Amino acid sequence: MQRLTGKTCVITGAARGIGYAIAARFQAEGGNVILTDMDVEAGAAAAESIDARFLPLDVGEEAEWRRLAEAVPVADVVVNNAGITGFERGMVPHDPEHANLADWRAVHRVNLDGTFLGCRYAIGAMKPRGDGSIINISSRSGMVGIPGAAAYAASKAAIRNHSKSVALYCAQQGWRIRCNSIHPAAILTPIWEPMLGDGPDRAERMAALVADTPLKRFGTVAEVAAVAAMLASDEATYVTGTEVTIDGGLLAGSAATPG
Repeated sequence: MQRLTGKTCVITGAARGIGYAIAARFQAEGGNVILTDMDVEAGAAAAESIDARFLPLDVGEEAEWRRLAEAVPVADVVVNNAGITGFERGMVPHDPEHANLADWRAVHRVNLDGTFLGCRYAIGAMKPRGDGSIINISSRSGMVGIPGAAAYAASKAAIRNHSKSVALYCAQQGWRIRCNSIHPAAILTPIWEPMLGDGPDRAERMAALVADTPLKRFGTVAEVAAVAAMLASDEATYVTGTEVTIDGGLLAGSAATPG
């Protein structure tokens, strides 16, 4: 069953990880997929691998969103996935006491400003038909505090809230444009590789990192992509302003250890 046949789907940050998995799933579901990423080489290769279209995009630059709107004036699904943790260039302080303003703003520029601009683009691209699905990738970290990654947690919390504002605004206008957020926790993507390594203790490190997760494992990008496909499809036309956590039960509360 191809649930996205005939739908134009734009995904940001789609060169790798969750974004790429969503793009591949949408393509398999029959969507007309446009991958975007600021990494032109990786993005073009990712698009070629699934026979999709690639357009370069720095989500924090308003002018680049205007160029995207000219290239893709109408869209049915927009997934605002592009995001950074703030640790891409090494370990720097991101706690509330020692983080500097430049590093704080850099995270918010991509995560929050990028999502704001992506939602604004999506509304403009969906308004002519009055129909569509906006999916914002937030995080489990947007629902709890993260002392050592304050900027990341704050940006993801803001995405959660802005998704609700967008949903209400679109409903207020009488459009069938839905907006929801997805909140993954420990999903096995390349971002974890520096912590996991490739040594003999890799499995032990993996187990330690998900020890507090009731399901005792990492989630997969395919599991996130499956939820995105559902929210993008016409099966979810009454779902708006809500969030879906993909966290192995982490936020459900304390779990008893099986006997």
